Amino acid sequence: MNVLLFGASGMIGQGALRECLLDPEVANVLSVGRSGTGKQHPKLTKIIHNDLLDLAAIEEQLSGYDACIFCLGVSSAGMSEEKYRAITYDITMSIARTLVKLNPQMTFLYVTGMGTDSTEQGRSMWARVKGKTENDLLKMPFKGAYMFRPGAILPKHGVKSKTKLYQFFYVILKPLYPLMERMKSVTTSDNLAWAMVKVAKHGHDKAIIDSEEINRIALNR
Repeated sequence: MNVLLFGASGMIGQGALRECLLDPEVANVLSVGRSGTGKQHPKLTKIIHNDLLDLAAIEEQLSGYDACIFCLGVSSAGMSEEKYRAITYDITMSIARTLVKLNPQMTFLYVTGMGTDSTEQGRSMWARVKGKTENDLLKMPFKGAYMFRPGAILPKHGVKSKTKLYQFFYVILKPLYPLMERMKSVTTSDNLAWAMVKVAKHGHDKAIIDSEEINRIALNR
């Protein structure tokens, strides 16, 4: 299986990249983003591309892939809805339209979050935008599209958040990880990554996958 990975430098993307490189069924990984991953591996190819709304310059390199794991995302804190939508919805959909044209048999895996609003009508701005993004991805003619909605994510295997405040809290809370991992709304970065790769390979009976389901899938690791 050949995998495209967007957002490999973020916390979730770091876990997804690690899992892809470990999985013997993943032959090649192409990481696309505005910054590098800092990783070197025989399976891994990297493209640094600043304008993710326009992939024309790199389109020829994006065909021949079986799955896309899409981990790009930003916090909505302090953002206007217009700016948050431009990053969360516009970039995602622009990339997805390019990929479905080049790889119609691709499986697209999108990381959103617990509380995403599928009605697109709720009071929470970020949840409406995420809901709109999910809904429109699910309408696209990919072989399969899966929306992963983790709640709290606990980093494992040296994975770190790029957001300094989040990373600070992860360090403080680390002694509580064994207790937190028992909560249905909590998953770990490795469980999430393993579940995404498994669903990319074999599909799943649910299009929207929450933390509880992520952990259920990961029980067979």
